Amino acid sequence: MRFSAEKFRELAKSDFEAAWHEGEKIQKTVSLSEKYPRNIIRAAKKHPIAETIQRLREAYMMMGFDEARVPLFIDESDVYKQFGPEASAVLDRVFYLGGLPRPNVGIGKKQLESISKITGKDISEETEENLRKTLHAYKKSEIDGDELTHELAVVLDTDDGLVVNIMDEVFPEFRELSPESSRVTLRSHMTSGWFLTLGDIWDRVPLPIRQFSIDRCFRREQEEGPTRLMTYHSASCIIADEDVSVEDGKAVAAGLLSAFGFTDFEFRPDEKKSKYYVPETQTEVYARHPVHGWVEVATFGIYSPHSLAAYGVEVPVMNLGLGVERLSMIEYGAEDVRALTYPQFFPQNFTDLDIARAVSLKESPKTEEGIFIADSIVKTARDHFDEKSPCEFLACDIDFGFGCRVKVYVFEDEENSKLLGPAALNDVFVADGRILGLPDTSSYKKQREKGVNASISFIDAVANLAAAKIEEAVFYGENGSIDFKMIKVPSEINLKVEPWAMRYITDNNKKIDVRGPVFTAIRWEIEQSECHCDCEE
Repeated sequence: MRFSAEKFRELAKSDFEAAWHEGEKIQKTVSLSEKYPRNIIRAAKKHPIAETIQRLREAYMMMGFDEARVPLFIDESDVYKQFGPEASAVLDRVFYLGGLPRPNVGIGKKQLESISKITGKDISEETEENLRKTLHAYKKSEIDGDELTHELAVVLDTDDGLVVNIMDEVFPEFRELSPESSRVTLRSHMTSGWFLTLGDIWDRVPLPIRQFSIDRCFRREQEEGPTRLMTYHSASCIIADEDVSVEDGKAVAAGLLSAFGFTDFEFRPDEKKSKYYVPETQTEVYARHPVHGWVEVATFGIYSPHSLAAYGVEVPVMNLGLGVERLSMIEYGAEDVRALTYPQFFPQNFTDLDIARAVSLKESPKTEEGIFIADSIVKTARDHFDEKSPCEFLACDIDFGFGCRVKVYVFEDEENSKLLGPAALNDVFVADGRILGLPDTSSYKKQREKGVNASISFIDAVANLAAAKIEEAVFYGENGSIDFKMIKVPSEINLKVEPWAMRYITDNNKKIDVRGPVFTAIRWEIEQSECHCDCEE
């Protein structure tokens, strides 16, 4: 069946409205019984690095710095300009950009025969000539690599899939290519980009120049570790003016770090003494945090006139650099920058509240009548839980619609027992990563106080499963019953634990213990009455 665009939008709208009404039912269930906290939308999580960057951006702009983007690709010659004698050591830690060369592909009789065999077509002289021209244009970079397959498919009058086979089987030159390095590097310091920027703008815009950039740098570490990554973010700024001094660096550092709750600051000479800074101006910034104490967080200095002169810059420049990841580690109490930056590759830590939200009902009623039945079963069971058996109590007598009236009973046939077993009123709690079924008694008071209530009791789960079964039975007009005995696993009590929570519990040697004697039963009787609807019999 085909739909027009208008019809498709109409169907999509109706599906949305149906979902909306279903959502209203769920919300009504929440407000009536408060049994489904996991359906409430939670606030999304912010990545700590991104959040730190945003706060730094706001702090810089509040201090009057303009945001900039500085070059990421730095030619090797610029590294020598900026670092002088240090350049060789610096280049040892940078990434050089490389790429695959364009192959010189030869076309002979053998290649043409192979192409003809793959395509099932003879290669005419005109096609052969166009093929040579296309490959030659690719060699001269007139055709991009991602366009070559399509261009060859046009020339050979075949599909792209066969061209892929041709390139792999007929022209091994493509497969055997090895990357070659250029003299262009990935920026290892924001300074490299600032020198290029200053060289172009220092005499073209009004002074002072106050700019900042928060962006990635790349450093070819021997290996990544708890405190270092091969790519990191630097929150860097420059102030270019006639009377710039070290005091400007102190003021900027204090302004930035105050936004993160740091109170006191210490400025210590940096023993590394980079050649692109004026001697005795390179300074490390230590800040005292109420929780973490004294921490090194930034470095600043005045650019060397010699390095600036290489770019024609004739005004003093203060530069400050702050490691975003280091600040984030302090702010979020992280011990490993790898786990902070790429949490998806490390074991996740979930709170008891997170796990409690992962516990839900396997089955629950979908109609208002079904919800009413579930609530009625719970109320009746709680009101008569210690009645001696055999016994039976009417939970509700309800007009279900569709010409059906439903009577629901909670009962127990076994003699010398009670309506509910000892575990029927247990509540599901999560404590120290464990999912437990706990009774509301003094013996379990500490566990209940320590843990998080998942807002589901065993009798809630029983009642919802029964109500869901009754909804289905009404459709077929069938009487029935459901009973619960000794519970051993969550599914037997109509509980579902999300797979990620199960994995977390297993990985951390926690447990799920919802065992217990529920020993109760529910039955229903469906009476068909005269149909008053407009449907055809």
